[in-house]
Amino acid sequence: MNLFPTDKMVFDLPDAKIEYYPNFFTENEANALFRQLLTDIQWQQDDITVFGKTYQQPRLTAFFGNEGKPYSYSNITMQPHSWNELLIKIKSKVEVTTGHTFSSVLLNLYRDGRDSNGWHADNEKELGQNPIIASVSFGEKRVFQLKHNTIKDLKQNITLDNGSLLLMKGTTQHYWKHQIPKTAKPINQRINLTFRTVL
Repeated sequence: MNLFPTDKMVFDLPDAKIEYYPNFFTENEANALFRQLLTDIQWQQDDITVFGKTYQQPRLTAFFGNEGKPYSYSNITMQPHSWNELLIKIKSKVEVTTGHTFSSVLLNLYRDGRDSNGWHADNEKELGQNPIIASVSFGEKRVFQLKHNTIKDLKQNITLDNGSLLLMKGTTQHYWKHQIPKTAKPINQRINLTFRTVL
């Protein structure tokens, strides 16, 4: 396993620091980790409330982290499962490569193109002033879209490959929103791990 991927893309965007490692894991490593995550994780589907309306979240989720540090978003409060060996292995590589440590991970399982994650920023108060978010993707490629909060028409699309790592830091969460949009294309499952530090 290559602990120090050399292929890194840095996006030149105002008010943001975003790095992308397309081959963070090899294809074989990524496929094996995807299969393990799919079967080993206790996936759940929560109700989510947005603008006063409640419906089932359009994806499955799980949350792991240090004891006693829940994570809340969109009127959902997730209590962390204890770290398992598989997630510790992935987290360790993320920490070595990025130089940052993380206390929790939110996992998302997108079952097909109908599953999505709408426009939002990872700016919850328990993540601190300038949260660092490390996002690892396995399985089907999906388009990750960003848009600036105040500069009209300033957008960026990034295709998140199998085994890739996306790192967002600095003031990114203050000035930008991001989403995984729905697609009508017939596509397979994708698993995404977003490592973060809950204060």
